[in-house]
Amino acid sequence: MVASVVEHSFARAPQPAPVAEASESTFRAAMRELARGVCVVTFGAGNNRTGFTATSVTSLSADPPSLLACLHRSSSSYGAVRRSLSFAVNLLSADQQEYAELFAGRSGLQGSERYQGGPWRPLPSGVLCLANSIAAFDCEIEDLIERHTHAILIGRVRHVFIGAGSGALVYWRGDYDQVGWSHDQIARATGRSPLRA
Repeated sequence: MVASVVEHSFARAPQPAPVAEASESTFRAAMRELARGVCVVTFGAGNNRTGFTATSVTSLSADPPSLLACLHRSSSSYGAVRRSLSFAVNLLSADQQEYAELFAGRSGLQGSERYQGGPWRPLPSGVLCLANSIAAFDCEIEDLIERHTHAILIGRVRHVFIGAGSGALVYWRGDYDQVGWSHDQIARATGRSPLRA
């Protein structure tokens, strides 16, 4: 009896997907399955301020505190980041999809135009961060490594800002989603006004 149950369970098991050769298209398709936090990387000052949206941001070391972000070398931000000494990584909350789209260039705004009207605050390096992001890292550029189509930006984290509690904006399968509740959802559930910077 046990043998027949085991045979039956194996007979109904789904077949694994075929293994495909790694090409640009198969690699992109597989990486779309990796849910990632959404960040806006900011740098520069005055009219030279700019930035980009990144989902390829990760911690590198806790001792010393450091992280890395990747950006395409054809990006309009690439030349500017090469001339910078510092940058900030803003972890976006579930309420901040508009900033992800803005700094991804979907609005058509360039450089310092992307900063208009936002709740920005200066970090000790002078770089601006989103005042209502869930966290921000003030980084000194330690290295910029060019590999293939992208560059790896390595930053030594000098200061950290942790914002008010809200869900995180994530990117998965080519679209935005969230983990946890947004400020508006928290406000509706608790009857309190949403937090605003």
